[in-house]
Amino acid sequence: MAQNRQSACLPCGKGLCGGKGLLTLKDGAWTNNPLAIQVLGICSALAVTNRLENSLVMGAALIFVCVGSNLFVSLLRKYTPHRIRMIAEVAIIATFVILFDQFLKAFYWDMSKQLGPYVGLIITNCIVMGRAEAFALQNPPVLSIVDGLANGFGYAVILAIIGFFRELLGTGKVMGYTMLDGQWYTPNQLMILAPGAFFALGVIIAIFNWLKGPEVEENK
Repeated sequence: MAQNRQSACLPCGKGLCGGKGLLTLKDGAWTNNPLAIQVLGICSALAVTNRLENSLVMGAALIFVCVGSNLFVSLLRKYTPHRIRMIAEVAIIATFVILFDQFLKAFYWDMSKQLGPYVGLIITNCIVMGRAEAFALQNPPVLSIVDGLANGFGYAVILAIIGFFRELLGTGKVMGYTMLDGQWYTPNQLMILAPGAFFALGVIIAIFNWLKGPEVEENK
């Protein structure tokens, strides 16, 4: 275990972080997708995905916070006392959340009102805190950025898919554009309510597990 951790902290060599970058990217975006596989951070997946636009903004927020917090946690990992590491991580995460929240209020006020408290709740999002604690605290900055980007992107894509289909089936429109003509399609109001988010997320989780196939157990 100690040897594996030490090898993970080696500086970047050939390729993207000595070949570890692509593995980290694939792991966060696909193999261990934080929402579809690990089923983490489902509050925002259920609360803000009634519109595609909301989903895209929330996804961008998580990418920004994940990448920024991972970078600074990694940069400060050798200087942060172990006993207060989680306090430091929360402070770093909160800083990036506040920056994004203030950006929305300054340049995208309507979206800030629609998302309400959910941007601020990213501070308590277990995906962000988990990556800082489990990965950035033990790996160099560049690899930590890749990990934050992979997990944030993987989460954002699932939010966008849910938002797209909920808005499409619930209103017949996507971002203001009519996709399903009301003359032959009756909008399904269930899809823009909370149960619709559960149904959409359940279908996506099922598809991910089907595509991945059964996990192969390692020989003991």
